[in-house]
Amino acid sequence: MQDTREKIVGLADHLIKTKGFNAFSYKDISDPLAIKNAAVHYYFPSKADLGQAVLDQEISTLESGINSWQALPEDQQLRHLIASFENKCNSHMVCIMGSLSPDYNTLPVNMQERLQQFSAAVIAWLTGLLENGRKKGIFSFRGDAGDRALIIVSNLLASLLLSRVIGENAFEKISKQLLDDIL
Repeated sequence: MQDTREKIVGLADHLIKTKGFNAFSYKDISDPLAIKNAAVHYYFPSKADLGQAVLDQEISTLESGINSWQALPEDQQLRHLIASFENKCNSHMVCIMGSLSPDYNTLPVNMQERLQQFSAAVIAWLTGLLENGRKKGIFSFRGDAGDRALIIVSNLLASLLLSRVIGENAFEKISKQLLDDIL
């Protein structure tokens, strides 16, 4: 049963990152998994419950990534973050923040809260990374590290969206410039 639940969450994650939360139904999950809609409802009585599970998985993935990168120098950690966005770009997806943010006002409150937590965690981690890297002389930038973290994240989010419209080279150009600006 856990396998079915994981498949549902995995497919929902993919659909959110390719179509958007409001653009898919339980039928979009049940048909490819060859299960009944009732099976999806068994695990996730509401779409908000499913969205919450996807966000919980994203938070867990973020925490695992951060933990696995901690021993690396700050510039390499930043490159890993950028590589995670590049993987999404190559898969023609956007990240969870970029996908759910346009739908934010239509999301259930529990999903809004989890998206806020996820976004805050990304910004807080990146702010600390940038400040530590600047203290060590790895990064050089003017202004507040938190402001720079917002610039980096917003540019990475936008690069995935632009890549859908003008091609993957938009991501390459933006991510290269982000690194050039602080290294």
